[in-house]
Amino acid sequence: MKPIMSGIVSCVATAAVVLTCGVAGSWANEPGYGYGGHGKMGGYGKSFMHGGTGHLIRHLLKHEKDIGLTPDQVAKLKDLQLALDKARIKAEADIQITEREIKALTEDEKADLAAIEAKLKQSADQRVALRLTALKMKRDVLNLLTPEQREKEKTEHEKVLREHGKSSYGGPHGGGSYGAYPHGKKNPHEGMGGHPPVPPTEMSVQ
Repeated sequence: MKPIMSGIVSCVATAAVVLTCGVAGSWANEPGYGYGGHGKMGGYGKSFMHGGTGHLIRHLLKHEKDIGLTPDQVAKLKDLQLALDKARIKAEADIQITEREIKALTEDEKADLAAIEAKLKQSADQRVALRLTALKMKRDVLNLLTPEQREKEKTEHEKVLREHGKSSYGGPHGGGSYGAYPHGKKNPHEGMGGHPPVPPTEMSVQ
């Protein structure tokens, strides 16, 4: 009986590790706003590599003059950016705590499997809530824009993709010195105050 129990706990521990990996990418992999399948899977809503609410806000602020944003819109975007960062930091901290509790439970062969299952579900629910928060804020961001501004944003975004295609020697992600980073830097918005998503396991308050 004891070997069977050890095997079950081992399987649950593996599931916990998989969930932890999912947490690390949960914020970065929120559905993208890309227009041309710039991500790994291609297509609108599947563009994870270049997408995300935080990226959209930074893109709008960087190109505020080209898009024609008003001072009021810029102020509201900055408010949303702050709210998004605060929500991300808090949510990822909560997820990290839950994952640490899962680790402790799975290392205890006497731990109740029902308790482990409850913690795994809690972690999954927290990750879903994090994604939903980002998606709701993305809608708030887009609702700030006029139809004309949305078209201008799309134009600016496509311009970035074209420039990246030229600089990477023949393809969006192929062969060039920029590798997998669409803007030629590890942080796509380095130098303008942007910060990449930080996995909970490596997160420090920014």
